[in-house]
Amino acid sequence: MANGVWRPLSGPSHQVALEILLDGPLSRAELSRRVGLSPGSLTRITKPMVESGLLVEVSAGPTDPRVGRPSQPLDIIPESHHFAGIKLTADAAVGVLTTLRAEVIASAERPLTDHAPESVAAVIADLASSLASELPGSGALTGIGVTLGGRVAGRADVRWAPFLDWNDVSLGQLLAAHTDVPVVVANDVLALTEATHWFGAGRGVTRFCLLTIGAGIGYGLVVHDKVVDNADASLGLVGHIPLLPDGPLCDRGHRGCAMVLLSSSAITGQVSTALGRPVGYDDCLELAANGDPVAAKVVGTAGQALGRLIALAANFTLPERVILGGEGIRLATLAEAEMLEGLHAGRDPLAVDPPLVQLPPDFTEWARGAAVTAIQTFVLGQD
Repeated sequence: MANGVWRPLSGPSHQVALEILLDGPLSRAELSRRVGLSPGSLTRITKPMVESGLLVEVSAGPTDPRVGRPSQPLDIIPESHHFAGIKLTADAAVGVLTTLRAEVIASAERPLTDHAPESVAAVIADLASSLASELPGSGALTGIGVTLGGRVAGRADVRWAPFLDWNDVSLGQLLAAHTDVPVVVANDVLALTEATHWFGAGRGVTRFCLLTIGAGIGYGLVVHDKVVDNADASLGLVGHIPLLPDGPLCDRGHRGCAMVLLSSSAITGQVSTALGRPVGYDDCLELAANGDPVAAKVVGTAGQALGRLIALAANFTLPERVILGGEGIRLATLAEAEMLEGLHAGRDPLAVDPPLVQLPPDFTEWARGAAVTAIQTFVLGQD
């Protein structure tokens, strides 16, 4: 908890709420089985949750032959709580307003013209307030999630954020001066992985990996239905894995690593230099799609590198599926043939291709991930 009065569910209550949140509506019998509670204990726990408006009884349940009347499964009321998720980039703060089930009901964006922490905190608070104004009546936010590329400690303090040129910034404390709504701060890739796991393409999958490409290269991993996390998970270590032995050098001296082949700045830099004029990322992809030889070569090489990165991830973690995301992931569509070539070059011929799932290539997904960090803090009582 960064600030404000956070009232998360606790003990068996949060276990019950989590089961219903992710898989509801659920009958009381099924809930009792899942959380290991007697019917009487379950009733004592759920009664105040129904009275508070968090849970609702669904009347059209199947008939329970033991009691001779329709059962009343329990479900979450998604609109009982609302959350703001805000993703910080070098240029903007992108925000969404979501329900308790991470359904996006509004979005907004603010430019970041000043990277001074105090200025960024003011922009975040203004954006969150603007999103909250979309709520009907006197509705208020339950929590705010903020994510960024870099290392975060204690769900409040930014130890390192290269795109903002930050070191040791107490963002949670700064936001406390602007809003009374509880705030949680997290790494953006880890948050996106959590959102994918709970509410997205990884829902119900006990083992998957997420690869993101854009300004940086990200990697998230879920094993045994749990996101793998430690102090180094937010450092972008996958970005400097060598992929092509004859590729260019990155600023750390790595030849043909993921950052120098797949990041948006690497792709635009190579195409712009070759054409002698500035070219944006989307324009690079369009030029390649339209047959420009320079852009096609750069994008094709990047596609092959992406395939090799997928192969490495699949070889090491044996995922049930590989999920591709990030604002630059259109590359996977426009260079699909090269991507598959790179994937097969890095895999045993007898290996089965992992299922590939692609997320929408926009920052709304990142902001939704930020909202999920706040949702998880509320439901699970994380500090």
